[in-house]
Amino acid sequence: MRVDVRPFEPGDEVAICEIYNHYITDTVVTFEEQPLTPQQMRERIDGYRASYPWLMCVSDGVVVGYSYAARFHQRAAYRHSAEMTVYVRQGMERRGIGRRLYEPLIEHLQARGCHALLAAISLPNEASVGLHEAFGFTKVAHFAQVGHKLGGWVDVGYWQRLLT
Repeated sequence: MRVDVRPFEPGDEVAICEIYNHYITDTVVTFEEQPLTPQQMRERIDGYRASYPWLMCVSDGVVVGYSYAARFHQRAAYRHSAEMTVYVRQGMERRGIGRRLYEPLIEHLQARGCHALLAAISLPNEASVGLHEAFGFTKVAHFAQVGHKLGGWVDVGYWQRLLT
C-alpha cells in the first residue's frame, strides 16, 4: 500500500472525525464519550497547530491516519516535553501507518528542541504499546482503573522517550 504523509490541510477535519469518532464510540482508546463534529475538531486542531504539527497519512486520496503532538502540561518548565498520539482508520491497523506518521513527527519535535516525548495508552492495547516501544519508548507509569468507559474500568500507562 502506497501512503503519503503530509501536514493537515483545511477540510481534513472531516476525515479525522470519521477516524476518531470510531475510537470514541466503540473503544476505550480515548476517554472521550461524545463524538465530535468537524467544526469542534477543527477548533481543537487549530489550537494544537499553533505550536505542534498535525500529520496526515493518505492512501489513494483517502486519509487513513493522523498523528499530532501537544504540550504535556501547561506550566512553563514542561515546555521541552510533548505528548504524542496517533490514530489509524478502522480496518487499516497494523499496516505501518502509525510508523509512517511517527517518524516525521519525532524528527520535527527533536528539531524544535523537545527533550521528552510521552504517550498515554489505555490498556490493554498491544498495537499501541508495540508501536511506541519500536520507537524506543519505555513504560514509566501505570495507573489502575483511572477511567470508566463502555461498562468497565480502564487502566492507563505512560510511555516515554528522551531525545537528547
